Amino acid sequence: MSWHQTIIVGNLGGDPELKYLQSGTAVCNFSVAVSERWRDRQSNEQREKTTWYRVDVWGAQAETCNTYLSKGRQVMVIGNVTADAYMNNNGEATASLKLTARDVRFLSGGNTGGGNMSQGGGQSNRSNDRASNYSDAPSSVDDIPF
Repeated sequence: MSWHQTIIVGNLGGDPELKYLQSGTAVCNFSVAVSERWRDRQSNEQREKTTWYRVDVWGAQAETCNTYLSKGRQVMVIGNVTADAYMNNNGEATASLKLTARDVRFLSGGNTGGGNMSQGGGQSNRSNDRASNYSDAPSSVDDIPF
């Protein structure tokens, strides 16, 4: 048996987009920026690197994400990552990261007026693949135990 899981905490780069498949299944897409900050040992300058993830959320959780998420909102997304290689407009090879979410936790205030709105409820967002069961989201990124 094999299993992989990725957890990211970052901010939405734009408002989510909700679509429905012909089958009626909802899918919500949004991008999340995850930034790392550190101090360069040689120059002592503050450095930052941002990694972008394209996130897909399915089913009822997709509809909830579309209702409550907006650009700039902080989220924790738990799911599986795939890398998609492609040629950009300049003919250079590049890649993007796609995260298929099993669970989305709303960490910062937004349309809900603040607080921790969590989604997923321990249930898979796809037809009975592996279920996730997570505790309530921490109140700030500093409270995440990793």
